[in-house]
Amino acid sequence: MEKTALFPGSFDPFTLGHQAIVENGLKIFDRIVVGIGSNSEKNGLLTVENRKRLIEDLYGADDRVTVAVYSELTGEFCRQIGANFLLRGMRNTVDYEYERNMMVVNQMLFPEITTVMLFTPPDVADISSSTVREVLAFGRSVAEFLPRGIELENYL
Repeated sequence: MEKTALFPGSFDPFTLGHQAIVENGLKIFDRIVVGIGSNSEKNGLLTVENRKRLIEDLYGADDRVTVAVYSELTGEFCRQIGANFLLRGMRNTVDYEYERNMMVVNQMLFPEITTVMLFTPPDVADISSSTVREVLAFGRSVAEFLPRGIELENYL
């Protein structure tokens, strides 16, 4: 049986930390769906369509990684795509507390879905999408925080 994991998030933008979680997740799972949660009330740096395009451009050659946009509960989306695992990244203890709480709720609502948490590697653990957006707002380059070959200007 194929092991499919959903890696949910806003990915605004997709960073080196996100990439590290996907790469490490591929050592465990046969397929990873990067699920971009769509919230029409939130305005981000990138449109949802451009976030999707950026991640597809990054993983286009790897058929084990697909990208999808969803707006329902994450567990419901897992059911729709046949994912029995939720893949989450943890950078620090703050992430741990948040993710643990989400895992408990998801386990109550969707007992067939197992949450797997991976530590973000130390060299990229301090990179967050919000930090990237803030640095960019001050007119600085963010290339060092993004996967190699990604020119953020092409997605703005």
